[in-house]
This record gives sequence, C-alpha cells and structure tokens, in this order.
Amino acid sequence: MGNKKNIMKKIKSALISVSDKSDLKTLLQILHKNKIKLISSGGTFKTIQKLKFKCIEVSNFTGSNEILDGRVKTLHPKIHAGILNKRNNKSHLKELKNNNFENIDLVIVNFYPFEKTLEKTKNHNKIIENIDVGGPTMVRAAAKNYNDVTVITSTEQYSELINELKINKGTTSLEFRKKMSQLAFIETAYYDSVISNYFNKTSNIYFPKKKIIHGNLIEKLRYGENPHQESAIYSQNKNLKIDKIHGKRLSYNNYNDIFSALAISKTLPKNTGTVVIKHANPCGVSILKNKIDSYKSALACDPISAFGGIVSCNFKINKSLALELNKIFLEVIIANGFDKNALKLLRSKKNLRLIDASNFLLNEILRFNSINDSILIQSEDKKIFSKKDFKIVSKKKPTKTQFNNLIFAFNVCRYVKSNAIVLASNKTTIGIGSGQPSRLDSCQIAIDKMNKFKNNKNEIVAASDAFFPFVDGIEKLIQSGVSAIIQPAGSIRDKEIIKFANTTKTVLVFSKTRHFRH
Repeated sequence: MGNKKNIMKKIKSALISVSDKSDLKTLLQILHKNKIKLISSGGTFKTIQKLKFKCIEVSNFTGSNEILDGRVKTLHPKIHAGILNKRNNKSHLKELKNNNFENIDLVIVNFYPFEKTLEKTKNHNKIIENIDVGGPTMVRAAAKNYNDVTVITSTEQYSELINELKINKGTTSLEFRKKMSQLAFIETAYYDSVISNYFNKTSNIYFPKKKIIHGNLIEKLRYGENPHQESAIYSQNKNLKIDKIHGKRLSYNNYNDIFSALAISKTLPKNTGTVVIKHANPCGVSILKNKIDSYKSALACDPISAFGGIVSCNFKINKSLALELNKIFLEVIIANGFDKNALKLLRSKKNLRLIDASNFLLNEILRFNSINDSILIQSEDKKIFSKKDFKIVSKKKPTKTQFNNLIFAFNVCRYVKSNAIVLASNKTTIGIGSGQPSRLDSCQIAIDKMNKFKNNKNEIVAASDAFFPFVDGIEKLIQSGVSAIIQPAGSIRDKEIIKFANTTKTVLVFSKTRHFRH
C-alpha cells in the first residue's frame, strides 16, 4: 500500500452535485474550515450560494457552458481528468499540466430521483428526464480512482466524512476511500438496475437475457431458519408495506409465515376472512362474515397445529376478537389495523408481534426462489377465481352454496404445500392435508384432521391442487362424506374419474388451471 503519505490524501477541491440538498450546510462548514475549493452546478450551485459559501460554477471551471437543457454539464475532460488521474503517475501529471487541468479530490453526488419519479408519475418523458447520466459517471470515475479520490453518494455518509476530516485534519484514509468506493458501486449498480427493470417492464419483458435484481436491506435478522445460519431481508421497495407495531424482532421463519399468511388473506373477500398459519402452511381458513365466528372456525380446523402459529385477519381487529386471540399462544397476529382497545389488550403480551398490513398489496409480478448461485423466477400465482374458470363435468350439478365452497376450498388449496387436499364446509376449512409425496396420503391426513377435531360435516366439499391420477383418491374422499370435489383437469384417467363421480352421484368440477405450491 505504500507509505503513510500515499495512504492519507489531503482534500484540496471538491465537486458537489446533489439532487437531495438536505444537510448540506453542516457539510459545507467542515469543507470551508479545511479550505477546500468547491465546484458545483445547477441547483446545487444556487443552494451553496444561498447558504453563503464560496463556490465555482462548473461552466466557469471548465470554460464550457451547460448545454442541451442541462443534459451536459459535468461531462467534460477537465472534470473527469481531474477525478481519474493517478496522482503518482508522471505521464498523468504531465498531461494535466499541459492541458491546464487540476485535481478533484472529493466527489459528492446523489442522483436524480428516478425511483421516486416512478412512484409519482407514469409519464414516460418525465421518467426519462430523471435518468441521471453525469452523476453516475462522476461517481464511477471517483470510485475507480479510490486510491486518490474520495466519493460520497448519500446524505447518510455526510457524518462519516465530517468525522474523517476532523480526525485526520482535512485528509482521508485509504480504508475510508475504499469503503466509500464499495458503497458507490453499489449505488450505481442499484440505480442502473431500477432503470433496466423499468424498461423491461414497459416492454413486458419479464425474463430478459440478463436479469438484474435490486433490493434494499430492511433488516439483518438474528439468524436464518436455524441459529447457525445468517440471514437478512431485502425488498425492492424502501419498506415491506407492513408495519410491526409491537413485540419481539421478527425472525426469518416469522417473515416466511407472514408472507404465506398474507398471500392467502389478500385473495379473500374485502375485509373478510381469517387465516391460521403454521410453518408456512395454512392449518385453518374461514370467510364467515362475523369476525369472531370466522376466527373460531379457522382455529377449530386444527387447534393443535395453531399453537405457536400466526393468525392473519383480513379486517380490523376489535376488542372482543382480541380477547379470543389472547386465549392461546401465538407468535404473530396480522390485521388491517387494530382498534385502540384491542391494541391495549394484545400489547399485554410483550413478545407477541402485532403486524398492521393495511397497506400490503399482492402486486408483485415475479416470485423468486434460489439455491447456491441459481435463481428460479416465475410469475406470482394470484389469479382471482370466478365460476367461468371452472367446468362442471358430473351429471349432478352443484348448488350455489356448494359451488362457492368449492371455489373457496380451491383458493386455499393453492397455498398449501403440494400434494394438497382441502376439505371445507360453510366457508371454512375443516381438514387440510399437505406436503405429501402421495396425493392419497394427503387425502387421509385431511380426513383424519376433520374427524379428530369433529369439525362441521354438513355438506363437505374437497379441493385438490392437481388432478387425481387414479380413482382411489376421490373414492377415499367420498367414503369420508365428501359430496362435491374440485380438481384441475388433465389426467389420462379424467373419464374414469368422471364416471366414478357419476356412479356415486358426486358433484365433480374441473378447474382450467393447476395450482401446485412446492
């Protein structure tokens, strides 16, 4: 690395070009104190002048006016030679001298707010004008030449820079410059990825030849699925659209369960429905209108599995429901808000996590799964079902109530790990079989759950996430009291299944789509 002189670099000049002009005054004070020459342009130059600090405008520094409505300001050899030259390279020094160029030792830049522009408008021309060119170019140049140049890319880094200059009397260490360089390349890569994804989205290209994924660190978690695993959660947004308002820190497994719960909850009718989740699988769902009846019915589906699980209510929780929720041990309660009395009651359990998901929407187009350095990507399975998505194939036709229960069961079924079987009655699950290699075994588990907890057996319907390859599966369900079955079509034995349904006078409905969830 060389001697101390080569490691520590005195800052004599700084180029400042920032979109976010907050906290500039404190920074300018330390730069002024260290007699650092300031160069700036556009709105930043005007702000620095208003704050009563001496500054040279970029056009005066380069001898070239800003052109093309400000599109070209800092794209000039004097700027980039000043940033990119190697201070200990004799030929570089000679070229600078011959061209009457000077060093730029500090680059402070944050970019045009492209991401915020996307949130505010769909006007393509306005969006395009908020693609920063000069800023990222200067940042990349400074980051590449971190051996000699310091680069700052966020207002959050101002305090670190101020501290560095105070401790080192106007100089920066190689360690500091390298750290800022790493952060700068993250910033440019993130910025470009947002732009890249925007263009792909406008062209309806979801699987381009090169896929760039960006994310903001939301939280470093205590550990992953197990204590020996490291973990963190990222989001393509600045936040998760869910608000933890009480309780312990959320774990990796908590988040996994929360997203599983919300995936179901947000497909249920507006302000209706209770979902109970354990290990990312639903163990009870009900869409009864009455909130307490909905919760009690969902819980009754499998009260043993619900212990230590998650409850997600697709409505605002009131005091009377909070009293019921407090009767069992739960890790997390999710709702579209909590009324004042409910919140007071639920907060009596200090470790219970309370999540307000009022602002959460299932609007992401892609779903990710990964192993090692490979990523599986697919579109999200968030289809809202209606009767036209299904075909009645049996001679016996479903009643309106039966059909509604079949669609409800089928919707829940697609969120159960395959192979999945869901038994339902009266808008409520009464038995769920999940994650079995054999569909027949899943049928048996669902039936056993129903019988074990003596759940309501009035007009039982069953849903399967994929077709029954043999008659034995629906035979087992019919023997347990099932009067109507819904399944995707597609088996070479579909005709045998239909024949068996007709022989047993069972309602059989085929879905036009399959819904595995591995």
